[in-house]
Amino acid sequence: MYKLTFKKSARKELDDIPDPEFLKIDEAILSLKVQPRPYPQSKKLKGEDKYRLRIGDYRVVYTINEKQKVITIYRVRHRKDVYR
Repeated sequence: MYKLTFKKSARKELDDIPDPEFLKIDEAILSLKVQPRPYPQSKKLKGEDKYRLRIGDYRVVYTINEKQKVITIYRVRHRKDVYR
């Protein structure tokens, strides 16, 4: 099982998400502990060691450290803003 860590900015972004979407996103993030690359929602970003998790109109950008079994969440934003 993997451990989840959040960047301070990602935690702040999560706080700004409305409740119905927050519950779905929270559940999806917690499921990463068991399955860090859920197919087809998760995809490796080109040119980076980061992955994106798709939850409706929101995206979660994260990295996976296999040696330490740690997943670090970098961004949680709407799809129109996440890659800027």
